[in-house]
Amino acid sequence: MAEGAERAAASVPRIAPLYRLQWEPAQVSWVLLFPEGMVKLNSSAGEILRRCDGRRSVAAIVAELDAAAGVDVGADVRAFLQLASERRWVEWREPPP
Repeated sequence: MAEGAERAAASVPRIAPLYRLQWEPAQVSWVLLFPEGMVKLNSSAGEILRRCDGRRSVAAIVAELDAAAGVDVGADVRAFLQLASERRWVEWREPPP
């Protein structure tokens, strides 16, 4: 992820091309599918990754989820995105100037 809080907030995540996010009725959850298998996501992870569409910034994702939850979830969202980045589930781009 981009370094620095401001830059990180403006960065735009998207699901990496190797993965596909989909709702799996049999699992009753969101899952990440990839050639070697599947990652079953908890509801929070699914809600975060659903918003990683390559258009929304981290700040926009946090704002949407804050509003939906009614509490500040920014630290948790950023921590999960860091984990998702380390696992290469998401890739990053900087927003246009």
